[in-house]
Amino acid sequence: MQIILVQDVENLGHKDEIISVKDGYARNYLIPKKMAVIATESAKKVLAENMKQRAHKEAKLKEDAQSLAARMGGLKLTIGVKASSTGKIFGSVTPLMIAEAINKNGFEIERRQVVVADDHIKEVGNYTIKVKLHKDVFVDLPMEVIPE
Repeated sequence: MQIILVQDVENLGHKDEIISVKDGYARNYLIPKKMAVIATESAKKVLAENMKQRAHKEAKLKEDAQSLAARMGGLKLTIGVKASSTGKIFGSVTPLMIAEAINKNGFEIERRQVVVADDHIKEVGNYTIKVKLHKDVFVDLPMEVIPE
């Protein structure tokens, strides 16, 4: 029996895939638990239309992320922190602090979008920060951590 998965099913497939399974598995488990629907001709047409619309929306999101990446390209961050005379920071520079510094420059970034090579920055110096704007679009930003 051919079915269309409504959600990801472990060891079977991902959402919106058309797969073949045994009749009993589909009728007694997948369909009653709303994990799949029977792949009729009308269901296949609906799936195709949904995939087309989703691809269009995804392309728009990626295009917006690329334009934001182009605008962020020249940005250089400077974060002032309390530090000892040897350059050790009291605490650390977190993704939240970096996101706030980016937002002060007029961009809307969430802390989850900031990717730091190490979990936290614990010393004064120059670093490169990655900002994930889309699953395929990243921006590398230079950042300088200075003592206050």
